[in-house]
Amino acid sequence: MKKIVIALVAFLACSGLLRAQKIGYINTETILSEIPAYVAAQSQLDALSDKYKAAIETEMGKIETLYQNYQATRNSMSAAQRQNAENEIISKERVVQEKQKIYFGEDGIMAKKAEELLSPIRQEVSKAIEEVAKLGGYDLIIDLAAVQGVVYKNEKLDLTQFVLVRYKENQR
Repeated sequence: MKKIVIALVAFLACSGLLRAQKIGYINTETILSEIPAYVAAQSQLDALSDKYKAAIETEMGKIETLYQNYQATRNSMSAAQRQNAENEIISKERVVQEKQKIYFGEDGIMAKKAEELLSPIRQEVSKAIEEVAKLGGYDLIIDLAAVQGVVYKNEKLDLTQFVLVRYKENQR
């Protein structure tokens, strides 16, 4: 997607069509880092993530200990005991993998919490971007945080602070 946008911009520049259009750029990472509610929400998510990672690591540590004990005693076990021990280890590994999916999966707790905390802020930022575009008569605003390969940018086209000001005005 990013490559398509870059290719489109390059094509338009080569064809001379960009000269008639008003273009600007922003950096959403800069904007979001200056919004206290976003920083607080991100800190909350980081703390929750650390909690879940610690729980997973604790479980993995227990499995590793179980495996090491199995390795140390497997020669003295019967075939049935070895099979039971192996099945127990595999079963516990599956449980941990399932917990990882529950915590960090696409529809997991972290994804839902991030959506809950960050989505309203991002929507307000998008609204501010749209308002700046309309007020300034911009045809295209590019997000430098989402586009790779920018080798030059004219500071006169940077709308980041305008968007931040508009966002703050909308919050009043």
